[in-house]
Amino acid sequence: MSLNNTPRANQLHIGIFGKRNSGKSTLINAITGHNTALVSEVAGTTTDPVYKTIEIYGIGPCVLIDTAGFDDEGYLGSMRVEKTRMAMQKTDIALIVCNDDEISTELEWITEFKARKTPVIVIINKIDRIMNADRISELFFRTCGELPLRISALTKAGVEKIREEIIKKLPADFDAKDITGGLVKEGDTVLLVMPQDIQAPKGRLILPQVQTLRELLDKKCLVLSCTADQYKDALASMVKPPKLIITDSQVFSLVYENKPEESLLTSFSVLYACYKGDINYFVESAAAIDRLTENSKVLIAEACTHVPLEEDIGRIKLPRMLRKRVGEGLFIKNVSGNDFPQDVSEYDLIIQCGACMFNRKYVMNRVEQTQEQKVPMTNYGVVLAYLTGILDHITLPNAELFH
Repeated sequence: MSLNNTPRANQLHIGIFGKRNSGKSTLINAITGHNTALVSEVAGTTTDPVYKTIEIYGIGPCVLIDTAGFDDEGYLGSMRVEKTRMAMQKTDIALIVCNDDEISTELEWITEFKARKTPVIVIINKIDRIMNADRISELFFRTCGELPLRISALTKAGVEKIREEIIKKLPADFDAKDITGGLVKEGDTVLLVMPQDIQAPKGRLILPQVQTLRELLDKKCLVLSCTADQYKDALASMVKPPKLIITDSQVFSLVYENKPEESLLTSFSVLYACYKGDINYFVESAAAIDRLTENSKVLIAEACTHVPLEEDIGRIKLPRMLRKRVGEGLFIKNVSGNDFPQDVSEYDLIIQCGACMFNRKYVMNRVEQTQEQKVPMTNYGVVLAYLTGILDHITLPNAELFH
């Protein structure tokens, strides 16, 4: 169990990388304590990356990523390596597993991880079988400055050292941010406006609502929640106006028009724009909407994959609002999950969802990619606030009123 039992909205992603049959899957099983990953002596058993959420004592909820060998061969092998390379983008800490002294490929990947500012832990596995561990350690230390851990994933010898090393290598700012930032403190009242329309999952709340509510309760705030049609009644029932109103971005106009003057206003999506991405770049990029023409191209990226229903925000509502403003000829492409093109230079604007299903590392990888290609990128909540003319009047975490 973790020392901190509060669930994190941004879980640490630990990627496990290495050649085929280096023992990556066996290591996953040793860390989790049960048969999470399929283990076989056949090289290339792991194909697509496998994601496993666990709780690590002293760290909290984490996601372990088991990947295909980065030395895979052939047409299918190259596709597997590409999937492994994509997993790099989500990795907060990389475990590089090896068991022989041919380490040129490992060194290439270590170099790339360091270029991404991703901490690396080198692991010599199968220490109960190999005879040249000293030589391998010396090679790594001499060539990249990393002193490997020596373990046996099969017998679990030395596996505890990995947890200790992960704690040492945690990025200094990891989990330093929270969802609501400095907007509220203990005793503040917060009103959550959460429409439960056809898009809402049956019998449960969407993840941003759940995680935000939990954080507010942990902060000892007084929380009242309502649907959009009960918003006015909820306000009337309160003895004094709430310190903060957090709404679904799709009802920004309704909430803003009836908001008490002294109450701060933001949305779940805007909070996640701060928490998962670069809010300054997202706000700055929203102005690109005014430069769009019917010859422009817009990419709308959703983190989760789902069957779009009537009035889907990414597939129906945003495209309709953009075309109403720009013209029916505006080209809009939708992608979901990991299907984000490497070359986005053809687009005039990219709109990312709140990205509750992604970790911050992955969102920031996309931000950096778009910045390098000089393409404006923003997010759902910021766009909806901009299109409704209230972006200057909403509140950002750890900031004063944006205006």
